[in-house]
Amino acid sequence: MSKAVTGVAPTVVVAGGGTAGHIEPALALADAVRRLRPDATVVALGTSRGLENKLVPARGYPLELIPPVPLPRKPTADLLRLPLKIRDSVKQTRAVLDRVGADVVVGFGGYVSLPAYFAARGRVPIVVHEANQSPGLANRVGARFAERVAVAVPGTPLPGAEVVGIPLRQSITSLDRAALRAQAREHFGLDPDAPTLLVFGGSQGAQSINAAVSGAAKELADAGVGVLHAHGPKNSLVVQEFPGRPAYVPVPYLERMDLAYAAADMVLCRSGAMTAAEVSAVGLPAVFVPLPHGNGEQAVNARPAVQAGAALMVDDADLSPAKVAELVIPLVTDPAKVAGMSAAAVGLGHREADEVLARIVLEVCGK
Repeated sequence: MSKAVTGVAPTVVVAGGGTAGHIEPALALADAVRRLRPDATVVALGTSRGLENKLVPARGYPLELIPPVPLPRKPTADLLRLPLKIRDSVKQTRAVLDRVGADVVVGFGGYVSLPAYFAARGRVPIVVHEANQSPGLANRVGARFAERVAVAVPGTPLPGAEVVGIPLRQSITSLDRAALRAQAREHFGLDPDAPTLLVFGGSQGAQSINAAVSGAAKELADAGVGVLHAHGPKNSLVVQEFPGRPAYVPVPYLERMDLAYAAADMVLCRSGAMTAAEVSAVGLPAVFVPLPHGNGEQAVNARPAVQAGAALMVDDADLSPAKVAELVIPLVTDPAKVAGMSAAAVGLGHREADEVLARIVLEVCGK
């Protein structure tokens, strides 16, 4: 008999360790589950070397550590050796699931999810969430025996996929950019009235983006455009000042992404799945510059916004100061274009993904 029938609070185990792209959707789901079922228990799985060790406790959730299992990105000879590598991790994960009384395991991909899927198989129902259109190995395996499979975008090749979007934290989905605009501009030392471009290249920055945008500083200043540029903590960026014109503000890292989004009229950035979803959810027009490495997934992530008229996409190899000036200035200085692209971005549907997925998870708990 399920806990839902007996009235006992459900226990949800989320597996999304390693990178912020796996952890943040898991935590957004956790928050949504607790909003819908305040009596629910949510436990996160992780390893000792992932960002989850910082992010999960900061959000108030218990973290259970299991041995890491590096995953081959593609089916290779390493895949044949994988069962031996994950045996100990699966055993320890199964012990965690038994100890916390798991009612469902929700996996978000990566090296934490695969042992969680194997540990739960045949014992605890599984829900899979895939943020990218090209699924990784863990989710391709987990989807084969999952109760429900949720994906961010249409066309994701997983069996039984339901399109829900990417779960985002409520501080992003409920962000009122207009109400925070003045505070945000003051916080960063930006011009209170000038059209403003937000620039970032992921948590570590991106040298190609740094060079191209800083190289266009004079053209942006001449056009009356302010810039907030997160260049990465390991990079440095010195930009010439142009007195009497809107400031170009370089910062190593953005601790307050909510204020950064509120300060901006447009963004130029990479297009990781979480970034693309957040930018759309807050309604920012974008110029996406996909990371030129990997399997091309960042270009795929950007495509829905481009097709909706909410964004432009530029190959990293084509990015230059001239290209930045050519694309950004005519858009960010045109309020009508900014408003139209903003409306198209909000319509992409990530704002409700956290609660949609939470309802799926709680339905599985109730069976």
